[in-house]
Amino acid sequence: MLAEYGDEAQPLAGGQSLVPMLALRMSRPAVLIDLRHLNELRGIAMDGTGLRLGAMTTQAEALASQQVAQALPGLCDALHLVGHFQTRNRGTIGGSISLGEPAAENPAFALALEADLELCSVRGTRIINATQFYTGPYSTARADDELLTAIRYCPANWARIGIEEIAQRQGDFALSGLVANLEIDGHRIAKASLAWLGMGSTPLRAPSAEAALCGADIATLDLEEVAELALGDTDPLEDSHASIAYRCQAGRTILTRLLGRLLAERSPVA
Repeated sequence: MLAEYGDEAQPLAGGQSLVPMLALRMSRPAVLIDLRHLNELRGIAMDGTGLRLGAMTTQAEALASQQVAQALPGLCDALHLVGHFQTRNRGTIGGSISLGEPAAENPAFALALEADLELCSVRGTRIINATQFYTGPYSTARADDELLTAIRYCPANWARIGIEEIAQRQGDFALSGLVANLEIDGHRIAKASLAWLGMGSTPLRAPSAEAALCGADIATLDLEEVAELALGDTDPLEDSHASIAYRCQAGRTILTRLLGRLLAERSPVA
């Protein structure tokens, strides 16, 4: 159907974003393709390369999964911040990642963990990394005839994953937020990935701060300096909810708090 109707069609997953947009006439597709009864798009599984979530897996299903809790507890932390339980009961992991709402948790989490995204069409299946997926405001590398069918996280080499955000009320979109993904080798940071939410028109990585973190000695690390570098990679917007200055100050607080917590964690005993 996507091949037949192209950009006139819109897949309907959980509907938590699309239905309000339809009601406000912000989106007016000629054809809606309901995915709710495609059970092949659901499911959670561990295999040799990581954790695979079917795109139609709801956020509530992922939160209730022991496999997710054991393999990727950081994802549970992120999902607890998504909306309210009614939102999570209907909202899907794939729907959130496909939309690319810049202040949402799932897109930033996928970006920080460099998740592999499975895109299918009548032409076949291709895998694209989340770092190449977001191309602009609510714009992605998904072609009109493609459907996101699965998300694969490979958390084996990522020892410490966390998320922090500031919102006006619990369940609201973040005014500023950060997902951090660190690999620690002894007293140094071997690898670092930071993804902002609510700090630009798309989910954003912070390459300047990541470069400063890689190889840094934890004992002498200046988190305030890292925060300034990370903010330099953002492009926050001013709206009725928060000023640019507020978002930046919130970002400083979030980064120092999150990295301080992750770096203070004790390494697991071998």
